[in-house]
Amino acid sequence: MGTVVLSIDAELGWGFHDFAEPPRDRLASARQGWQALVDLCAEYRVPATWAVVGHLFLDDCDGRHRDHPAPPGWFDHERGPDRMSRSLRFADGLIDRIDESDVEHEIGIHTFSHVEMGAPETTATQADAELSAAVDAARVHGVEPRSFVFPRNNVGHLQALSDNGITCFRGTKPTDDPRADGAGAVDKVARATVSDAGPPLVRARRNSLGLVNVPASLYLFGFEGVARSVAEPFVGDPVAVQARRGIDDAAAADGIFHMWLHPNNLVAPRDVRRLRSIFEHLARVRARTDLQVRTMGEIAADVLADTAPKRVATDGSDPA
Repeated sequence: MGTVVLSIDAELGWGFHDFAEPPRDRLASARQGWQALVDLCAEYRVPATWAVVGHLFLDDCDGRHRDHPAPPGWFDHERGPDRMSRSLRFADGLIDRIDESDVEHEIGIHTFSHVEMGAPETTATQADAELSAAVDAARVHGVEPRSFVFPRNNVGHLQALSDNGITCFRGTKPTDDPRADGAGAVDKVARATVSDAGPPLVRARRNSLGLVNVPASLYLFGFEGVARSVAEPFVGDPVAVQARRGIDDAAAADGIFHMWLHPNNLVAPRDVRRLRSIFEHLARVRARTDLQVRTMGEIAADVLADTAPKRVATDGSDPA
């Protein structure tokens, strides 16, 4: 029995606060895309793991975060004439939309301020501060986060996850896959128009720290620009083609198809149509097979239960 997982990097303005020139179209659509994604998930009964930047749980702040061991200038964008708007710094009701959905979503975290955990300049002290601040902010909101997504998929400082109660994380797409995300435009067009191969199915595995790695299979907005425009006249939306293949493969095999995106990817009507077409196909396959849609936390709980040490009774009898 196969499984589909959807994880969402929910960051509003924090995903681009360190950019000299952030993508203004994505920032402008960030809140609207978040709400559209909640609605689509509810319509098609798709539970997702929402990895939320910890700062978004706050109701307010001074914009300085003096107790945080961030490098100089890291929070400068929160104040002054060029600061991010409040609508991009705080969720202001968006997390409540997830909580109030009829779908059983999971809320995880995405660091506190979108620090790249695997960057060489990120220290262990900073990594721990990012995790602990995010967990504390989530707990005030009533969330006990267990799942984690690395900003920009830059994996590092796994010990900080373990120390702060995280049980699973989204790992990178398998690097031995010839269809890796680093392919150029020509390769991407060929994959969508010629190849019958789908994105990889993955396995969730427990590492030496006891953390469960739930690797990614497909970024739903990694095929844009020239590649998308060239492929669409021939095969339609190329990412929808790949996602349908991944869903079909998961239904036919015992593996995980793990797709992911950001709410701010939903910039134009065609982006919403992409997601709707994927969800419609998922609904059709679920109706005729035993394919499941589960959260990262649910996957991790099963792996941890299966790999837990077996208790042995001292009298030789079966343990209760």
